[in-house]
Amino acid sequence: MRRRFGTAVLGLSVTACTSIGPGTVSHDRIDYATAIGNSWKEQTLLNIVKLRYADMPIFLAVDQVIAGYQLQSAVSGSFTAGNFNAALVGPFTASGSTTAAGTYTDRPTVIYSPLTGVDFLKRLMTPVQPSSVLFVLQSGYSADRIMPIMLESINVLNNGSSRLRRLVDPKFTRLVELMQEGQLAGAIQIRIEPSKSGAESSVLVFGPSKDPELAAKGREIKTLLGIRPDLRELKVNYGGYSGRDDEIDMMTRSMLQIMLEFAAVVQVPQSDVEQGKALPGLIDTRAPAAPGGPPLQVLVTDAQPKDAFVAVQYHERWFWIADADVQSKYTFGIIMLLFSIADTGVKGAPPVVTIPANQ
Repeated sequence: MRRRFGTAVLGLSVTACTSIGPGTVSHDRIDYATAIGNSWKEQTLLNIVKLRYADMPIFLAVDQVIAGYQLQSAVSGSFTAGNFNAALVGPFTASGSTTAAGTYTDRPTVIYSPLTGVDFLKRLMTPVQPSSVLFVLQSGYSADRIMPIMLESINVLNNGSSRLRRLVDPKFTRLVELMQEGQLAGAIQIRIEPSKSGAESSVLVFGPSKDPELAAKGREIKTLLGIRPDLRELKVNYGGYSGRDDEIDMMTRSMLQIMLEFAAVVQVPQSDVEQGKALPGLIDTRAPAAPGGPPLQVLVTDAQPKDAFVAVQYHERWFWIADADVQSKYTFGIIMLLFSIADTGVKGAPPVVTIPANQ
């Protein structure tokens, strides 16, 4: 009987130890990813709203997530048997008891790091590389969203600006339309070439087309950009227009500029503007709207919204993007994607976390 009892206790302990780790992966991985993703969206929206209120954006990165689990189990028992009567011969009696106890402890460790100093400057204030603009287009994102968001100008064509209240050049709008059509038709390709200095340069390639209409649109793109019509390959550089007719010069925006552009169209109470709490924002409504509606609509309400894609509270008000507003959700997703693309900051050594063996 003692052997059977010891075997049962050992089996219980082994089962408890082998099931706790693998069994948590299926739900913990999704739960942590969802929580971090939602927090990332809220942080991004909050910083856009804060810029409208002339407040400093603050970013906190999640560097590490360590899920620590501890399961302690204890089983004890006692067994007695014998003759408990005073007589020489009496009835044989037996008694026993078993006690089991267990303790489960979940101790997650989340490591945060504030983005300040060099990381802040690199991530927020460094313009996005022109190659990143081309790669985002190549990956399938629509040119009519990417180019107005990421570009200040391309060659002699200026993009519109909500924060500067600058109207978009109609030729820029036409260029975006042609780029999108060429993108859909597969007539525009992108190539990265290494230079002698070791740096990479982007090349925009206009492929040959047997479609006369498509070929005409390619010639129109070159005309708008001031490019020689016989060129098929154009190097793409960062900077203001050089005046050369064999290259494309892009003035791209930094993530801080992009956030300021969208902060200018955040809906805020008029009383906050009148009291000087919030910047006036975009008041010139003559600028043409983006195809399919405004690129981003951030609404404001006093009560917490129920049907929100993302919502944050600031100054006792709720700023949010409606879950049914697919255009704004699409644009907001691009903003979050660009944060990853623009992550050119100098990375320091990751923090070293020591987890005790019994945790």
